[in-house]
Amino acid sequence: MTTESSRVPPGRGKLAGVVALRRTHATPERPFLIEHREALIYVLCLAAELEHSIMSQYLYAAFSLKQGADENVTSEQLEAIERWRKAVTHVATQEMLHLALVQNLLTSIGAAPHLGRPNLPPPPGHFPASVSLALLPFGEAALRHFMYLERPEGMRLDDAEGLRMLEQATPAVRHGDIVPQLQDFETVGHLYRSIEEGIRSLADKYGEARLFCGPREAQAVSASFGWNELVAVGDVDSALVAVNTIIEQGEGARGDWRTAHFGKFVQILEEYLAMRERAPDFQAARPVLPANVRAHERDSSIPLITDPLTARCTDLFNVSYEVLLLVLQRYFGHLEETDAQFGVLVDVALNLMFEIIEPLAQLVTRLPVGADYPGRTAGPSFELFYESDYVLPHRRAAWLLLEERLRDAHAFCRRIQAEAPDLSVALQPIATSLDKQASALASS
Repeated sequence: MTTESSRVPPGRGKLAGVVALRRTHATPERPFLIEHREALIYVLCLAAELEHSIMSQYLYAAFSLKQGADENVTSEQLEAIERWRKAVTHVATQEMLHLALVQNLLTSIGAAPHLGRPNLPPPPGHFPASVSLALLPFGEAALRHFMYLERPEGMRLDDAEGLRMLEQATPAVRHGDIVPQLQDFETVGHLYRSIEEGIRSLADKYGEARLFCGPREAQAVSASFGWNELVAVGDVDSALVAVNTIIEQGEGARGDWRTAHFGKFVQILEEYLAMRERAPDFQAARPVLPANVRAHERDSSIPLITDPLTARCTDLFNVSYEVLLLVLQRYFGHLEETDAQFGVLVDVALNLMFEIIEPLAQLVTRLPVGADYPGRTAGPSFELFYESDYVLPHRRAAWLLLEERLRDAHAFCRRIQAEAPDLSVALQPIATSLDKQASALASS
């Protein structure tokens, strides 16, 4: 999961022209109602789940891309694939930044961090009808879906075929309601502009000092993860800086979308379609089939991974991802740790991302789903089996549980190596890193 900046130029082709025409007559949606702190916390938690889910989608697509000339691609095609991978991964990295900014916003108004999310696809009604989320391998459908999710506020654009949800409006919140509830938002920008308006309104209602009752020193900052835009929030101005960073990186600075996430996906789709036109048989992605290790709790139509080895490797990916979320939950909670211990949590989180999760995801996309799906490979399913905030608030106990889970994952990885000698070399650095992360927690 490289943090290298994308070099994809802004959209200038026919597709970008069509998008620009659709933008001409756009009218921003009216912000929805946020009347009390609990409603703001509720909406920020929803925003965190949305950022987390969108990030998972982008990573899934990036991990599905081919990596070598032995995968039936030319050198020119492989160069384009690498460019697209860097661009999509860079956008996913910015979604991680957005997730961190939302954690700071939650902390600033007195709430706990929120890193949980529903498994994908989410259950009907969890997000508004206009928000559809699914894990898709890289391709035209995925890119059109990403454009739809990142489209600027007010833009008329269809989602990829088969992904549009049934249009069923959520009941509007009435003035004076005390219980927060889901409200309709058409775009990610619409959601954050409503949050922006809610922050202003509640600062007027409670007073700025009372609204921002959470400590700045308990928040993530740029020194933690290397993002200059990661700011601590303690007043209206800093809160709006955080919100506007999210809006502008996603849809552009108040309507200028060409260098934002939306514009990057427009350009990638233009390039991809042009390459497919020149070589109709070109496939940028491996034959990845979105499939789970275990039955989705609400969607029985999702295929299951039946190859035992693939299932175990996917389980190892999911457990490693679970531990990453637990480590981040502990970090964003800012409880009893010293500065040095917070540094250990950051190091463990980054090592989990780059030394364990990324190589496991790439390995899984080479492994078969099972006999029922000949020729198809699995993908990193990002399955979560319980909420990521169960780690105890007591530092020693929490760190012991994290270390223990990493030891379990290390032993599980060793068993896979013993059962599958062909994968032993690929899994060796992963096993070594799992042991290293557990030892780092044990010694701190």
